[in-house]
Amino acid sequence: MRPTRTLAAAISLLMLSGCHHQPAVPETPMPPNTILLSQMMRQLSAQPGAIEDVLHQLDPSLAPTGKRGPALLTPELLDKLRKQILGSDWQGLDRFPGWDMRKITASIDVLTHTVAKPTAPTPAASLLDLGPYSLNQSDTISLEQPSTLPPFTTEGIVAPLGHGITRGDGPNSLAPEHSESQRLAYILNRLAANQLDGVPHVNVLWNAERTPYLPEELIEDIIATGQTVTVTDTRYFANFAHFHFNGEDVMAPFWINTNLLIPNTNRPLLVPVAHAELEWHIRGPLLNADISYYFGIDGKAEWRTMDTLDQPWVLKRDAHTYTGDQAIEATRLAGLLTVAYQHLHIAHPELPFGGYFTLGVCQDGIAAIEKKLTGVTTLYPNTAREEFFSDTRDAEINTLIHSIPKDRENTVADPARVFGSLPIAPATTADRPSAFAVVAGASLPSDGPFDAVTIPGLASDLNLTYAAWRSGRLNKRHWLSSQTKITLLFGSIGLAAIWLALKTRHLFPQPSVQRKRR
Repeated sequence: MRPTRTLAAAISLLMLSGCHHQPAVPETPMPPNTILLSQMMRQLSAQPGAIEDVLHQLDPSLAPTGKRGPALLTPELLDKLRKQILGSDWQGLDRFPGWDMRKITASIDVLTHTVAKPTAPTPAASLLDLGPYSLNQSDTISLEQPSTLPPFTTEGIVAPLGHGITRGDGPNSLAPEHSESQRLAYILNRLAANQLDGVPHVNVLWNAERTPYLPEELIEDIIATGQTVTVTDTRYFANFAHFHFNGEDVMAPFWINTNLLIPNTNRPLLVPVAHAELEWHIRGPLLNADISYYFGIDGKAEWRTMDTLDQPWVLKRDAHTYTGDQAIEATRLAGLLTVAYQHLHIAHPELPFGGYFTLGVCQDGIAAIEKKLTGVTTLYPNTAREEFFSDTRDAEINTLIHSIPKDRENTVADPARVFGSLPIAPATTADRPSAFAVVAGASLPSDGPFDAVTIPGLASDLNLTYAAWRSGRLNKRHWLSSQTKITLLFGSIGLAAIWLALKTRHLFPQPSVQRKRR
């Protein structure tokens, strides 16, 4: 090919880079009684004021209680969402936002550097739910009698927004034990706080010889008195909206661009961000309770109840199960993590969202505990900025947070952790898929490792990419920022102009000027 044609082709490729035609995002099949977020927004766009009402409710500060996973909407993301809705970009909305981790991190960092600093330090207990157990006085809490806390209620969890929309989820099968579960979550949070400087100690009365004053001591004594304690490392797809529209669930994943190429396509693999938590399941003649632990978008690293109903598409998988000494150790590490985050809140009250994302998302703490208990970490993404984890009082947690991989600036995801984070287990081998997968409690036949995923189009993308990864054929998308592309484009145009000028001068030389002989 001639140089001029080569140069022209290069310029054309640069101009077209990132603008490839994307195939239509499928809208079927869907789980029963479920619609896509785009389908809800399409209907609402005909109602005056409805779209702005919905966008207002997506503010993180208005998120309902229940699972507060890692889907954080910054002003930039909300603006993108608004533009897609007002521009009727329904295809884009069904893969919202579709950014890679570097772009998401940049969106958060803008807030971190521009948010106004508070005039007063953060109170030690402002980001820790303690219920009736004060942080300012010592106490002896009895677990020997049934809890007197209120039963499950949807107050503060489920709210009608008008326009046929409800936000928040009702009770699940664990709701009848809410009173016991809520009391245990409060108690474990308060026992963890015993390790904060200057905080009076509380103890717990239980059917054992001692009165525990640390979370792991209480779990150890609960096991010693014949209760079964199982701790699971559990993964879900994050539901960033928790919307219901005219009685139907609204499917609202938060999509991340992994920049892993789906085989036989020019498309990168987009995956819904996962939510990870540790769950304590206690059964026995003296106590029945179920609680979870994670760092959420409310800025709280703590034990919580887990009795709201998940929409079926979020799925669920127990990646690890810990019993006996490992269950006790998981409890100890969660307590230390609680203390470390309290120290971080006090030292850095200026961080937006209670430090969420800057200090990690729900995966970071769970990944750190997974690393300690199993020697590996399988969660993606992790976002904690390591420089914040430097308080000498939290040396063990600092070491664990520093030991797990981070994804803040990564443009291409680690496939092992992408697949490890999913709420469904892949096949045990690349060639032999799982025989059955569980969807909403029912076993369904599966021809591919991820066929139980009910988000339209995702199962096929996962199956293809997973098979390529396992066989060593997985390709990664070459990543260039928009600014880099523009720089290369204009640089190429400049070089072309210079080359053409020189070529023109060579083909049409200027006539030489002859000196007159005297």
